[in-house]
Amino acid sequence: MRARDPQAAARTAVLVLLVCAVTLMVFSLFGPNAVSSIGITASWISAGVLVALAVAFQFTPPERIDSRGGYVLIAVIGVTLCCGMNWITSDPSAGAQAFLAFPVLWAGVHLCRGAVALVTVLAIGGDGIVLFHLEPVGNAVTDLSFFGAVLAVMAFMLARAGETQDRLVARLEQQASVDSLTGLVNRRVLDEALSLALSTRPTGHGTALVIVDVDSFKSINDQHGHPVGDDALAHIAGVLRSVVRAGDGVLSRMGGDELAVLLPDCPADVAVRRATDVLDAVRASPLVLPDGELLAISVSLGVAHAPSHALALEELYAAADAALYAAKRGGRGRVAVAGA
Repeated sequence: MRARDPQAAARTAVLVLLVCAVTLMVFSLFGPNAVSSIGITASWISAGVLVALAVAFQFTPPERIDSRGGYVLIAVIGVTLCCGMNWITSDPSAGAQAFLAFPVLWAGVHLCRGAVALVTVLAIGGDGIVLFHLEPVGNAVTDLSFFGAVLAVMAFMLARAGETQDRLVARLEQQASVDSLTGLVNRRVLDEALSLALSTRPTGHGTALVIVDVDSFKSINDQHGHPVGDDALAHIAGVLRSVVRAGDGVLSRMGGDELAVLLPDCPADVAVRRATDVLDAVRASPLVLPDGELLAISVSLGVAHAPSHALALEELYAAADAALYAAKRGGRGRVAVAGA
């Protein structure tokens, strides 16, 4: 049971803990907690615990807190304190019970569905124990039914809203990273993957980059229309997926009619063989047009390897691009290697 977003939970956890600590201290002076010495003592001890937790949460990495259930613990502590203070001060009033909404609200905003359900059940159960201890059975049943329903509905609505938001965010992130036409990742994602490959794999087999360009793409658009040109790009993307397994490389649309294949931990000779496999697969897979006609598609490929041909990201792009243009000048429909 973890937080949906540890970073977001961290931003509010410390504030919530400190606000609750201040509230307890105020109540120990002017509120129902000030009626007895036990209430005052319990309030200040609880406030001290909350401040200590706030300090600990402030200086602990959010992911570490989350991995140990720290954010669920905040909500559980909130429920325990609310129920405990109501019991100690013998206060079953609506105002006292209303404080149970705060840990449930916090859980509903930041925690996953299972954790929200746990916190809500604990809040309703703890409230029931306090009410049946302090009130006649009839009044306790009435109050628990009302506040229990409020807490349950609130928790359900917040959990649903949070899940909807998470789905929308995930969809937006996918749209920001995936080319809608081909389904391949965009240039930004390719740059990030290439930077990571170059920085984490300075030794070993190295990193290969293959740039794929559709030959005479303008002619395809002019003769058959732009929809067929789009179909051609999507078709080639499918061929790339059939040749390069997802775990072996990163497939990207760089822009226009240029696609790219990033092959981490790949020797230069293997990268050339992969590029040749792509070339052969494209030749063997003509595009079927809407009228049933087969359209042969030709591609040129440029291969560059780090550290054989370049060391930095821009240098590797430039080397692969130079190899691509060498393939174009050599007659198209072929593979060229940087520096060859």
